[in-house]
Amino acid sequence: MRAIPDIVGWWRGLDRPLRRLPRWGAALVLALTVALCVWSGPAEYHYGHRAVADLHKRLKRGDRTDFNLYETIDKRVARGESYWHAALAEQRATRFPTKPFLTVRLPTLAYGYALWGLIGWRVIALLLWCVSLMGIIVLFARRTTWPERLAAAAAAGTIGSIAMIPKVGLSHEAIAGLFLSSALVVYRPQRWWPALLLAACGLAVRELALPFLLLWAAFAVSERRWREFGAVVAVMALFGIGLYFHAQAVIAERLPTDLPSEGWTGMQGLPLTLYGLMSTTPLGKVWWHLGAPLALLPFLGWASLGGRQGLFATLWFAGYFLLTALFARQVNFYWLSLVLPAYGAGLALVPRALWDLVSALRRRRGAASAGSPAT
Repeated sequence: MRAIPDIVGWWRGLDRPLRRLPRWGAALVLALTVALCVWSGPAEYHYGHRAVADLHKRLKRGDRTDFNLYETIDKRVARGESYWHAALAEQRATRFPTKPFLTVRLPTLAYGYALWGLIGWRVIALLLWCVSLMGIIVLFARRTTWPERLAAAAAAGTIGSIAMIPKVGLSHEAIAGLFLSSALVVYRPQRWWPALLLAACGLAVRELALPFLLLWAAFAVSERRWREFGAVVAVMALFGIGLYFHAQAVIAERLPTDLPSEGWTGMQGLPLTLYGLMSTTPLGKVWWHLGAPLALLPFLGWASLGGRQGLFATLWFAGYFLLTALFARQVNFYWLSLVLPAYGAGLALVPRALWDLVSALRRRRGAASAGSPAT
């Protein structure tokens, strides 16, 4: 059997990967970045204008907000009612779908609400927010300057300020995203179990965290870290068992007259991703000509970082944005909070990314870039 190539190990040895691009590759990335930034403003503005108009229309006719729905369910659970009975009853009364079972959220936030309330969830969110910011400073230590590290933490904290909202404990995506961001930045090859515990908590809150674990498993295989791979697979297996029992509980409470979901084949494209990033961050308050490009550029910054976590974050963000562009509907824009606050840190690395691309363009044809990848 042929040995599995250690692509992650090869990438980890690269210092400033964008600088190592061939001239044509650097020119392509730079041109694509400029084109996307120019396109993003009008595209997000027109998409967002329609989305906001639809939202106002739904609210005007008396539709219920998600936070109101989840808080009502949580209060019923806190009074001792079965989660699944309360959830389906409230979704049915609101004319929300209950088919398939994934339309009913996992009970994790509701049980937490019953134990420690919204204040407890807010404290947890703030602690995870702090862990993410401090972890970014430590993670960037070997590859960036002090000003870049402080700017990255500030950017992540600002763009990820969804952790500060009083009712953050009603947002499954925001809480799951805080767990995943913490897992991303605290991971260490020699001490990976705290990151796995955080990622497992994120998965227990929202099943949309599963791609993060799948990517982790792929990295572990590439690096031939079999114990780590086994632990990640075990977490996903336990989650699968829990998801099965959740499905059975939903089915047991369902009525024949319950509504089915419209499905998750939205095919909304990148405008929805941009709209989601701007709607779940303070970028939505920035003039749209500037806000939309700022929502895109952190991806370029992360791609310039290098190292295992730089590659992991780049692939995680790219994959998740692709999933939302393909499968999310307009009303699912809040899915984008799952990448916060870590995604925002990349904004501070945009200057180095642009400098590295310019350096690659200025390199003489056939000249090798400084340094060599580790073997």
